[in-house]
Amino acid sequence: MSHKAADRLQDVQYFGEFGGVNPSISDSSTYTFISAKTMSDTFEGNTEGCYLYSRHSTPSNLYLGEALAALESTETANVYASGMGAITSVILQLCDAGDHIVSSRTIYGGTYAFMKNFLKKFNIKTSFVDTTSLEAVEKAITANTKMIYCEAVSNPLLEVADIAALSKLAKKYKLPLIVDNTFSPLAITPGTLGADVVIHSLTKFINGTSDCVAGVVCGTTDFCTSLKDVNSGAAMLLGSTLDSLRAASILKNMRTLHIRMKKHAENALYLAQKFQGDGLTVSYPGLASHPGHKTMNKQMNSAYGYGGLLTLNVGSLEKANSLMELMQHKNLGYLAVSLGFYKTLFSAPGSSTSSEIPMEEQKEMGLGEGLIRFSIGLDDDITRTYKIMKACMVELNILTSENVIA
Repeated sequence: MSHKAADRLQDVQYFGEFGGVNPSISDSSTYTFISAKTMSDTFEGNTEGCYLYSRHSTPSNLYLGEALAALESTETANVYASGMGAITSVILQLCDAGDHIVSSRTIYGGTYAFMKNFLKKFNIKTSFVDTTSLEAVEKAITANTKMIYCEAVSNPLLEVADIAALSKLAKKYKLPLIVDNTFSPLAITPGTLGADVVIHSLTKFINGTSDCVAGVVCGTTDFCTSLKDVNSGAAMLLGSTLDSLRAASILKNMRTLHIRMKKHAENALYLAQKFQGDGLTVSYPGLASHPGHKTMNKQMNSAYGYGGLLTLNVGSLEKANSLMELMQHKNLGYLAVSLGFYKTLFSAPGSSTSSEIPMEEQKEMGLGEGLIRFSIGLDDDITRTYKIMKACMVELNILTSENVIA
């Protein structure tokens, strides 16, 4: 499908207060007023263009939010000090004690832990299901369900959600569809497919330099305003406020997002095809063998490819660890969590980013001990990268020289 998110993002243009090509950074925690009445009006949310206290809002954060709303085609957006700050605010805003959530079974480990372990303090229950099965999702919905939650491309198994179909189901039961789009900015635009709220960890691809943590909630003006309500807003009262200096930095990095996403996807597709040809167990939405390939084709913005994440299963945690250590030694990337960096990052999610999920549930969903998640970098010569990675696998007997395609 065609979507001009990059064009809309480019059209978001600001001037600094001294005519700078970047907007000036608001480096204040509190703001002054000429009159006491304006202060009280601002505190009640009745004054446009005035700022009271940086936990409420800052110009720098609003600039970034407007750019992210343009990216995701929503009315507005609120930015946060972390992706988990965004996720937890949305969930706590929409759910009360006794409520129920239907969530994807394969999601970021922190989200899983929050839903399964933390929300029980408030008697909020979660059913974790295979959200690629509409029948399983519908079967899990109860009279107390308050949302359907999924990731556009799931962490770490790269399952692809059919967002339009899930949206139709959500609307049937008058439920909001919440989509975490961290793995697929630009490639998928959930808001145009029917998602009610779109979440990102800005830490990852959108920032792209692995030097901060941040998050965003993109949605309607009414919902984002409710999150900032001084009496009942989860974002306001939990205090997950993004620092203005970081907001300004992320906004500048967003200007190259379209270029970076194309290169991440180009490199990932090349490696996925080569590894599959070598007989390795590869998961990547760009491969015809991937169960979500057709769904991805149906809803993706083709100019940005199939994303920068792929997984390899090398059979055992021992082999996975040995391979990652050797690849790091060969300067192919870093044995590190997270994604979206200019260098390739690799980790074994079962013992890292998804370790919050019990081992029996990991096995049930297909998260093997030997699974390695790769966030493919911006390597200029991806053929060179492949040859070095292949040599590492041959050295460790993950591949034999006979079954490797040159």
